[in-house]
Amino acid sequence: MSLSKQHEIHTRRYGRNVGLGLVLAAFIAIVFGLTIVKVTRGDYEPPRNEVQD
Repeated sequence: MSLSKQHEIHTRRYGRNVGLGLVLAAFIAIVFGLTIVKVTRGDYEPPRNEVQD
């Protein structure tokens, strides 16, 4: 009897954890990308009040 043999439930959990990790990484990448785009476009800059003579 081998001590290193994993039960079938551990294999399924590992696959589910890898899938969830990939989904979370993709979500973080999307949010980071959107943040970078919005900041570089200047959406968060205050309006400029130019003084007219």
